Amino acid sequence: MEHLVRVQNERDRRTLAWLREHVGDAAIVAAARRCGPSKPYLSLVCRTLGVSAPRFSAQRRPTPSATAEQSLAAIRQILAARARRATPVFAGMQRG
Repeated sequence: MEHLVRVQNERDRRTLAWLREHVGDAAIVAAARRCGPSKPYLSLVCRTLGVSAPRFSAQRRPTPSATAEQSLAAIRQILAARARRATPVFAGMQRG
């Protein structure tokens, strides 16, 4: 379904899942086509269908992925290496 409408974040994904359960894929496809030739925002599809998406109460905490953890570890290593190489500007000066 994401190939038909703009899904920009987790809230949009949850809204799309809710729409699929309540109005069905065929209605979403028809509404998306009525919105014009480009991918419509999900809010426009909801208005076209005459429905209001529910407010999702609690945002789900994202679970860290292995790729994200590896990327963060690499960033930390780069920053640590830069910190070791950097020398303070006034390190060689003595107080007088």
